[in-house]
Amino acid sequence: MKAPEWGALLIFLLAEVVFFTINSPYFLSWPNIVNIITALSITGILAAGGTILLIAGQFDLSVGSGTAFVALMFAIAAQSLGIMPAVGVAVLVGLGIGMLNGFLVTVIGVNALITTLGTLAIFRGLTLSIGGASSVRINGFDWAIARPFLDIPLSAVLFVVIAVVIAILLSRTVFGRTIYAIGANENAARLVGIRTKKTLFLGFVISGVCMAITGLVSASQLGSTSGTTGTGLELAVVTAIILGGTSLKGGMGSMFGTVLGLLIVGVLNNGMTLMNINSTWQQVAAGTLLILAVSFDQIRQRYVRA
Repeated sequence: MKAPEWGALLIFLLAEVVFFTINSPYFLSWPNIVNIITALSITGILAAGGTILLIAGQFDLSVGSGTAFVALMFAIAAQSLGIMPAVGVAVLVGLGIGMLNGFLVTVIGVNALITTLGTLAIFRGLTLSIGGASSVRINGFDWAIARPFLDIPLSAVLFVVIAVVIAILLSRTVFGRTIYAIGANENAARLVGIRTKKTLFLGFVISGVCMAITGLVSASQLGSTSGTTGTGLELAVVTAIILGGTSLKGGMGSMFGTVLGLLIVGVLNNGMTLMNINSTWQQVAAGTLLILAVSFDQIRQRYVRA
């Protein structure tokens, strides 16, 4: 089943590339290709953790507000403690968010959708309350925009490395196989001896680590953070993952598919920008892609059952 799905995604991506190449002489230039990958770095890192969870049949909608809260805690800590201790604070905050979500879902038993909608609101509110309406400047932390190789920013390199690591984790390890088993049938997985709660908890922790990394990347790219940092990332992440072939019901998906989904969305946004199409229409396109992706997922599920 995977090859035809990947094939359809590749054909759609190729059609986008051809269309935007015809309509913009700058689209296929190396600087623009780098821009596309760089723009995907934050969404892509979050989607790496989100892919693990969705394959397991779980959600994490707190990634945007979690990223903003991590970036704010880093900025505040950097002002008083210095950069390196602040990085440690950011990692701990991201881990804490992941552990909180994991605890509520696996120990308390709250539905993951409800849990992460709640923590989305909590951390967005905390970010706005603590940080206020103004931006918080961050000085001396510009590593993510450094371009040491082929004019590619380190943030883009980091995204590629994380995508490869997650792809290997899902396809080549016992943890990856248990994630697929839990997503396919959690009760059956439990009956054959898989420690489902422990595995799911670890999945949420990985998502929290991804929030910590994206918070640091965002702070480095922008040189500041604010209460609106990360707004809308939840939609972008879920769209890319589902568009890439990961089923809403779990048990199906891959990091490779997610990367293709990310590229489809990224190429669309970049191409529309080059064509001077209003950003509001980019939101319309993103919403349409999400609906189409979910519709395709439902049709695929019927085909699999048949």
